[in-house]
Amino acid sequence: MIPRRSFLHTSLGGAVGALLRNPATQAAESAGNLHVAPFRFDVTVPRGHSLCGGWITPATTVSDPLEAIGIVILGAGKPIVLCAVDWTGILNEAHLKWREALAEGAGTTVDRVTVHTVHQHNAPFACLDSQRYVEKLGKPPYIMDVDYFFRTLDRARNTVTEAIKKARPVTAIATAEAPVSRIACNRRIIGDDGKMRITRGVSAFKSHPELLDLPEGIIDPMLKTVAFYDGKTKIAACHYYAVHPISLPHDGAVSAEFPGLARRRIQQSEPDCTHIYFTACAGNINAGKYTNLTPANMRALAGRLNDAMTEAGAKLQPKPLNSVVWKTEKLKPEGRTTPTMEEIEAKIHRKGTRTADRNRNAFRLTWLKRCEKDDPLTLSALHLNDDVTLLHLPAEVFVEYQLAAQKAASGKFVAIAAYGDDGPWYIPNAEAYPQGGYEVSVAFSEPGIDALLSQSSLSIL
Repeated sequence: MIPRRSFLHTSLGGAVGALLRNPATQAAESAGNLHVAPFRFDVTVPRGHSLCGGWITPATTVSDPLEAIGIVILGAGKPIVLCAVDWTGILNEAHLKWREALAEGAGTTVDRVTVHTVHQHNAPFACLDSQRYVEKLGKPPYIMDVDYFFRTLDRARNTVTEAIKKARPVTAIATAEAPVSRIACNRRIIGDDGKMRITRGVSAFKSHPELLDLPEGIIDPMLKTVAFYDGKTKIAACHYYAVHPISLPHDGAVSAEFPGLARRRIQQSEPDCTHIYFTACAGNINAGKYTNLTPANMRALAGRLNDAMTEAGAKLQPKPLNSVVWKTEKLKPEGRTTPTMEEIEAKIHRKGTRTADRNRNAFRLTWLKRCEKDDPLTLSALHLNDDVTLLHLPAEVFVEYQLAAQKAASGKFVAIAAYGDDGPWYIPNAEAYPQGGYEVSVAFSEPGIDALLSQSSLSIL
């Protein structure tokens, strides 16, 4: 029997290798008249809105605004939309509604739109299905303001429509990567018995300071950048890095956190280029080794991330963009069989249940009902020329998937955006399930999701 660690690397390597190594097996869509339309709009929640699904202090003030930023690629078949949103998560029907709104604005189909959250915690979770469920209980605080949600989608639709009118020709792309210093660490500390011993959280500096001395563990230390050019002019740059963006207390102060601040700093230094930040496979990665939950520390982390963005930017060497291929695949994982839906509902209705537990179980229940309806997730890949691939994954995927995908694609530049449809919550690798721990406890799918994601669902070509 193949050990679980080997299975992840061999199965993912085979499936993603087929996906990544040979985009020429599908006819490239015409790239003779390519344009890119960058867009951005405000998605800051109003005061009083729930943050992080309702289990931290609701919005009392705004430290810095939240944004949705993206690009529309025109001239390669139907328009393609990539978007990153400064929210905690967008799940299930809410994620579909986001994609539909952007598709309408861009004049394309929903299968050619990918939406990802950056996953800041002092920001909103959006799940229409779960919101309807908890509303019936009549016990606020709830998960989200539905009217605000749809007003945001109106703004998304209109912003994209207007952006397309100002689309710029795109003739070249460039890629680069740079190491990120002293931000990320693996938060899962495994004991000698092979089980989870403790989680290295962002408050470890005061609760378990001894954890700060442990090594960073398994991470991806590199920030990756993919930039689009009109001649020699850089018009859009997508940045990818794997870390939970948490460095501030959950005190009701809305914030785009250190990735948002880093993104704004490089935007100010390059005002003619739209910069977009995607959180990669960070399900088991945070900044717990380097945080102390202060604004000064947040600014320091932002500075280190900005340094990596700047270093990667200095390495960019534009080359002609000759082909664009967009592919999708459906993923239908099995929902966890324990606890049962009846047991979950009993927990929700139990007297004295905390808001956090109620809402988390509502999310779990929504996902199980979705699995029963056989309503799949959508994965996508954007291939640029024959040596650049942007992979778009759902949920809080463990970093091992990212490392294995990059290893499988030797000689190819692979950037990964996770935190797409967050319906299944965490997606650990199969090896992590018997280890236990928080992430496994809130993984809403059975361990077989590892094989599905690795072997078939990423075989987009």
